[in-house]
Amino acid sequence: MIKLIVGLGNPGQEYEKTRHNAGFLFLDYSYSGIWLNESRFNGQTAVLKIGNEQIRLLKPMMFMNRSGQAVGNMARYYKVSPDEILVIHDELDFKTGTVKLKKGGGHAGHNGLRDIIAHLNSNDFYRLRVGIDRPSLSHQVANYVLSAPSKIENENMIKAFDSANLCLENIILGDITKAMNGLNAKN
Repeated sequence: MIKLIVGLGNPGQEYEKTRHNAGFLFLDYSYSGIWLNESRFNGQTAVLKIGNEQIRLLKPMMFMNRSGQAVGNMARYYKVSPDEILVIHDELDFKTGTVKLKKGGGHAGHNGLRDIIAHLNSNDFYRLRVGIDRPSLSHQVANYVLSAPSKIENENMIKAFDSANLCLENIILGDITKAMNGLNAKN
């Protein structure tokens, strides 16, 4: 069962609508409640209720490559193990609008994941990977992820968020196979 959902992004208005902020964008799109600024967790937090379950939400307000400190602090405080964490992040290797769920694995060069793995001392957490596509030239990656998606790409991301939201309850309640089948059928 998932007890902590983390959306990855960079703080600040200049990054607000960028591809790299797919995790923040997903949480903002999917959760309409109140976010609290909590300095002990270096982030914005909220609580989502599904049935009788309370799921903590976190948007680290540190830059992407330091997200792990916020995730580690919150996980330790609430005694959440890595396999009870879902991290939502951008994925260069998927077309925009694709969303997939997986557990574990490496960081594949994603600095936010790299830092979370280091602070949790584990890679055994779930990842909801939101496709943002990859620029044609590898030296353009940094500028690409820190730029806003086109109107069509944004619409495709919203469709991906809708698909993920349909499976979110299954993910949270631990029916990962059903969630994965639901997401993979849509992609």
